Amino acid sequence: MKEPICVAMIIQRYYPHVGGAERQLAAVAPLLEAQGVKIHVITQRNNANLKPFEVIDGVPVHRLPMLGPKAAASLIFTLVALPLLRRLRPHLIHAHGLFSPATTAVAAKRLFGIPIVAKVMRGGSLGDLTHLRRETLGEQRIAAIGRGVDTFITISREIDEELAEIGVLSDRRQFIPNGVDVERFSPLSADQKRDLRVSLGLPDGPIAIFTGRLDPEKRVDHLISIWPVVRKNHPEALLLLLGTGSEEAKLKQLAGAGVQFLGRVEDVAPYLQAADLFVLPSATEGLSNALLEALAAGLPTVATEIGGASDVIEHGSSGWLIPPDDVPALQEGILTLLADADRRNCLGHRGRERVVEHYALPATASHLRELYDHLINGR
Repeated sequence: MKEPICVAMIIQRYYPHVGGAERQLAAVAPLLEAQGVKIHVITQRNNANLKPFEVIDGVPVHRLPMLGPKAAASLIFTLVALPLLRRLRPHLIHAHGLFSPATTAVAAKRLFGIPIVAKVMRGGSLGDLTHLRRETLGEQRIAAIGRGVDTFITISREIDEELAEIGVLSDRRQFIPNGVDVERFSPLSADQKRDLRVSLGLPDGPIAIFTGRLDPEKRVDHLISIWPVVRKNHPEALLLLLGTGSEEAKLKQLAGAGVQFLGRVEDVAPYLQAADLFVLPSATEGLSNALLEALAAGLPTVATEIGGASDVIEHGSSGWLIPPDDVPALQEGILTLLADADRRNCLGHRGRERVVEHYALPATASHLRELYDHLINGR
């Protein structure tokens, strides 16, 4: 057993808010604990109904106030977090994102000498660095974070290249992609799938599924807009949308026949196992946890060629990649795969093989522990 260490995880939001970043942290936490890593989560308390402190699945969660306009709220979060970090005395801070988590971590390093790793959540036109550049004093903040962070965790080649462009040397960039529980998310036999559909109240026809936030960057409106055409070719086709978000009401108004909203679902695995096709039409992603879960479940996948998707999927071999915001390509990909069961089976099988080999959750936890040890021992 390795020597126990304490890591403060600073993340903008955490449970009960459910998104990819939150689910990834919650999934890797017990594996890190098994390797001797004691975690404290430090996050925002932007809802008065949330408790300032609670323990969730064995992990202490500290919620700090976010009050007033954005800049002021971020400053208040940092000012309240610093005394807490001084009291917790973690061996290391792991910042999830380059906004208030990284800003707070850099301030704590200056005051207390705590080493920092920072995970860049997204790249591209809506990514962390692009967003920071649009903020007041954005370039100065990027420079400060670039100097203060000991190691940046990258989850895609896109993000790695963006960090290289701002001068972060390769020895300060560590590729540790998100991981997925490949045992929990696993394919079923044809008979098991039929039985599962009955238990979930799902029909026998073709089922496509999206899981994630119903927010603008996910481009679920594109998916809904083409569904009437899909139904003309496959009259019984059903589109399942799992998740909630800012566009939920608007999307429900746009949706026609064959589109079903299931809202927030605590366990998406059975729905993935019961479906025939996973679709992720996002305009921006880091490395989508929903994508990894679908691939692990053996689902053939149509996804936009952004972020980590092009690292995981080889077009036509382990999935189907399309350009972002290309609605005709989205439609063509869905129609092509729904019409060809053999191709779907082949893509699903190879997609799962790829995820099992390179994106299994225990490997993610092991790589994180190795990185933590390197930074702590190098102080």
